[in-house]
Amino acid sequence: MRQSVNRQVRHVPAGREYLTFRLGTEEYGIDILKVQEIRSYEPPTKIANAPAYLKGVVNLRGVIVPIVDLRVKFNCVGDDGQAEISSFTVVIVLNVKGRIVGAVVDSVSDVMQLSEQMIQPAPEMSDALVDTTYITGIANINERLLILMDIESLMSSAEMGLIKQLAEQH
Repeated sequence: MRQSVNRQVRHVPAGREYLTFRLGTEEYGIDILKVQEIRSYEPPTKIANAPAYLKGVVNLRGVIVPIVDLRVKFNCVGDDGQAEISSFTVVIVLNVKGRIVGAVVDSVSDVMQLSEQMIQPAPEMSDALVDTTYITGIANINERLLILMDIESLMSSAEMGLIKQLAEQH
């Protein structure tokens, strides 16, 4: 039996700041408090048999950091199925539940402060067509849509396999 999903916008404190970035032609936003730093892209060391979106690992000041290409994960790639690396391509270094993870994006745009009134719920869509699990809402800013993403839930999901679930530790 399938549970119904509540599609309301999660409570957003007044004036929460988001780091905005591009994946393909779309603009996304994540909670700025999850961002540790932004780095220029450097090719990671590949890991055998890793999913296509897991580009590999890099050594960041003595810490081995997995690098996830969000463009590949969300299918924001070119017609050839490849995500191109340009001079604007960056890695957003995230601190997710105490674990450091890198996310490759096409470019970083801005840091934006959004009030709760600016954010609308994500549209209801069939889970078979579109996975909106990690979308917390959509903001309309000067006639452009900003997709707000719960980056912590995405990176710590069992599907990603990057962060051990608490249940596994007990």
